Amino acid sequence: MQRSYSRLLGIIGKPNTGKSTFFSAATLVPVEIANYPFTTIKPNRGVGYVRTPCVHQEFQVNDNPKNSICLNGIRLIPVELIDVAGIVPGAWEGRGLGNQFLDEIRRADALIHIVDASGGTDCEGRLCKPGEHDPLEDVQFLEREITMWMATIIKKDWQKLARTAEAESKEIYSMLEERLSGLGIKRSHIFEATRNTSLNADNPTSWSEEDLLKFVDALRRVSKPMLIVANKIDLPNAEANVEHLKKLGYTVIPCSAEAELALRRASEKQLIDYTPGDCNFKILEQAKLSPSQIKALETIRERVLLKNGSTGVQDAINMAYFKLLKMITVYPVEDVEHLADHNGKVLPDAYLVPYGITARQFAYLIHTELGESFIYAVDARQKKKIGENTVLRDRDVISIVSAKKRA
Repeated sequence: MQRSYSRLLGIIGKPNTGKSTFFSAATLVPVEIANYPFTTIKPNRGVGYVRTPCVHQEFQVNDNPKNSICLNGIRLIPVELIDVAGIVPGAWEGRGLGNQFLDEIRRADALIHIVDASGGTDCEGRLCKPGEHDPLEDVQFLEREITMWMATIIKKDWQKLARTAEAESKEIYSMLEERLSGLGIKRSHIFEATRNTSLNADNPTSWSEEDLLKFVDALRRVSKPMLIVANKIDLPNAEANVEHLKKLGYTVIPCSAEAELALRRASEKQLIDYTPGDCNFKILEQAKLSPSQIKALETIRERVLLKNGSTGVQDAINMAYFKLLKMITVYPVEDVEHLADHNGKVLPDAYLVPYGITARQFAYLIHTELGESFIYAVDARQKKKIGENTVLRDRDVISIVSAKKRA
């Protein structure tokens, strides 16, 4: 099964916060999970899913998903996740597995920061008494590590870069984009960071050390947007810590990765009826569960699902793609009347694409020749033609008419 659009989500945090449990719960990829630092040495890669209501119910048709999955009216679209080595203070200077960690997040378009909401692990990831450590320290130190890592890369030849930009009347945006292309940083990110800091892009040599650091921090925020996932929400002290983080302005999702992993494994073994992101589950009649298994499931229901509305794992993935990365879903079809492809499959594909994408850009995404020979598209809801520059909306169903197709 292919991803519909390439956007990589990095799962990060200090050791022993439940990163690997979160990753395993989201992907069902077996990974080593243990309560000591640096369990994850090599990054784990896997496929998770973004959850969105499927349009087949609105159109009252039975769909035949090909690049995604449809369960009970929910379309699950595959996305790539990477669980990287734990980070500790001083990683940007090479401490711990810092260099490896920072190398991996070059490729990530957005980051999910897993924190131990119970405060039961210290800044190094070692177990301590629950409530003894403040998760806020973890959030702040990790932000600083990434900022300082990016600053080190930019500062290597900053003065030369700035002088050249001024002397040759070149835009600092273009020069920095070329310099930072390996970090997945685009010109739009650099422009936004400069605007957010009100720095003079025409006179970069006038930037002080403090200005440069302020710029890099703003660049980190726009190029590597981050979501805080407060794991171990069912443990003492966790709720109070989450409220504290929210009051400070952080976007936080309460989570129990262990609960999600247990539910997905039980669902995989056909013991319960559960779709990732549901607020409840149903034990199946044919399931042969021991009293201890039933008790464990009921504990998850009472302490996690009924209390928080979900385990938080699926919510985190959805928020990362729909809010941080501003993605939308679009369904391409060939036959507008039957919402089918050339093989007669109904609503076979669901694509995750950036907000603001136009009809012609979407055609290029499907196939280069389709974009090059684009004539117009047809909106399946309104049964009307739309032009190449029409911006697509979330849950649009469209058919693309091209010169090649007509021939």
